[in-house]
Amino acid sequence: MKFNKPTRWVAALLLLAITACNSKSDLEPKPPLVPLEDFFKNSDKSGWQISPDGEYVSYRSPYKGHTNVFVRKITDTVGIPVTFDTVRNIYDYQWKGNRILYLQDVGGDENFQLFSVSIDGKDQKALTPYPKVRTGILNDLRYVPGREKDVIITINKRDPRYFDPYSINIETGEMKELYKNDQNFDSWYTDHNGVIRMAGKTDGVNITLYHRATEADPFDSLLTTSYKETFAPYLFTFDNRNIYAVSNIGRDKTAIVEYDLAARKEVRVLYENKEYDVDGISYSPKRKVLESVSYTSWKGEQYFLDKEAEAEYNKIREKFKGYEVDIYSGNDAEDKFMVWVGNDKLPAKFYIYDKSTGETKFMATSRPWLREEDMATMKPVEYKSRDGLTIHGYLTLPKGVEAKSLPVIVNPHGGPWYRDQWGFNNEVQFLANRGYAVLQMNFRGSTGYGKEFWLKGSKEWGKKMQDDITDGVNWLIKDGIADPKRVAIYGGSYGGYATLAGVTFTPDLYACAVDYVGVSNMFTFMNTIPPYWEPFKKQMYELVGDPKKDSVLLAEVSPALHVGKIKAPLFIAQGANDPRVNKAESDQVVEALRKRGVEVEYMVKTDEGHGFANENNRIDFYKAMEKFFDKHLSGKPAEQKKQ
Repeated sequence: MKFNKPTRWVAALLLLAITACNSKSDLEPKPPLVPLEDFFKNSDKSGWQISPDGEYVSYRSPYKGHTNVFVRKITDTVGIPVTFDTVRNIYDYQWKGNRILYLQDVGGDENFQLFSVSIDGKDQKALTPYPKVRTGILNDLRYVPGREKDVIITINKRDPRYFDPYSINIETGEMKELYKNDQNFDSWYTDHNGVIRMAGKTDGVNITLYHRATEADPFDSLLTTSYKETFAPYLFTFDNRNIYAVSNIGRDKTAIVEYDLAARKEVRVLYENKEYDVDGISYSPKRKVLESVSYTSWKGEQYFLDKEAEAEYNKIREKFKGYEVDIYSGNDAEDKFMVWVGNDKLPAKFYIYDKSTGETKFMATSRPWLREEDMATMKPVEYKSRDGLTIHGYLTLPKGVEAKSLPVIVNPHGGPWYRDQWGFNNEVQFLANRGYAVLQMNFRGSTGYGKEFWLKGSKEWGKKMQDDITDGVNWLIKDGIADPKRVAIYGGSYGGYATLAGVTFTPDLYACAVDYVGVSNMFTFMNTIPPYWEPFKKQMYELVGDPKKDSVLLAEVSPALHVGKIKAPLFIAQGANDPRVNKAESDQVVEALRKRGVEVEYMVKTDEGHGFANENNRIDFYKAMEKFFDKHLSGKPAEQKKQ
């Protein structure tokens, strides 16, 4: 995404300090209680895209209770549904010529199948209708002449551990094997002609990239790196001779570099930031120029490589002062683009930008029922860990309430090799609207802050990674923002693990907790990972722990093996079809706690996977969460709660 330049961290910290010290007379008015459904029901219109010919727009919108894809002429005001899924929302879709492609799984099992449909919705094709097989799009071949009806996909039909490349006709479903993968490569890279020129393979710890000059040549090893280093090919140079890659070889932070395939060496650095990893690079397929490099400080930023792109961006940014903007989804002629506009209080507004006239046309607001003025401010913060690391995060304070002795919900992110970012977050805004302060933090092991910071999380699940979370709580208590008797912890996936670890290993710190599809037992978790994670299992052992060599460590940090320490009320939610965190991770904790008589609520959705995608399930979950926090965290007298 393309974002405005941020202010400095120190300015944000000063703003937080000023806010925390405000007198009651300085406070903003309290917002109304926003209905829970308004935060969590499906967006009205989102995911806007422009067709390659620039004649149509598409978007996602509810149809018979689920999010489907709609299409309309760019000059019209009403669209028609072209997909008709009544079981599960459609999230991942794109244009290919005059058709729509979308990926869909069943019940959250993440075995995505590829579908194709005409823009009138009358010619739907199930292109990869294989049960327990996962499909991905490698290259849509949009800009390759003569390949108007083909895309390149990867599919693990031969062996569930590895993905093989095929071309597929989006109208007939005819598939052609592009490479006989008897070497079990696990990643593929195409050039601008749609030719697979690079492949990757891992032994679990080291990653080797292979290259071939033409499609007729055999692959030859190019470069081997350890898991501690990043070298990720991003795109070929426009003459198809070299590649642009995201690399931290010889440096702490990832940078955008050009790599000479013939000489097998890095030949120049296009951009690097001394404080943050780069995220990626954007380019113009028509003009064949690199446009900008993106990275994330406390919010998304970009560094422009092309003056024309920068000038267009500045024109649009001037129209939406005070908001972040992202220009994306251009037509092939690159004279029409979609523009996303938003911030921490505004989910998204969508506009069409006409480059020839410089005009923007409003299309829709994703959640028009939410008022920006009712939402709370997400402030970037930082604090020191007990061993001196700087931990960056975000604090959202309830609007219209003095920042003193507040009930707080600590919300560690999932991954854990991920990071929280600034922007609209419906969970955070919901909790703030209910009167809770929300603390999010990028503990050690989070990405975006360089190799050293990431590797400091190695084998620190439940240890120093958890200490970073605890130190954030203690920081809020020391500053008087948090009521020490009313602190809860809630997270999903790894955040769910951190939730269970929090109430297990610091049982007196939290008043209650909500674990959402979280890991509980390091041994059972390692044994039930998806088959396509198998090639990377040794890397998991290096970063998390080897079940044999590090069995003492893993036993020590597995909350399920220490449930006797848990005394805070707990609410657990789980999808029955979760391929990443098996349902048994939640079952064993619930069973053990109930045997001890510890209060635990348990919600299982049989049609969900790693997180609840369906609207009715999401709303059920957050209603239960609201009641749970109201009971254990609000501080309301018991008689008031009963009313």
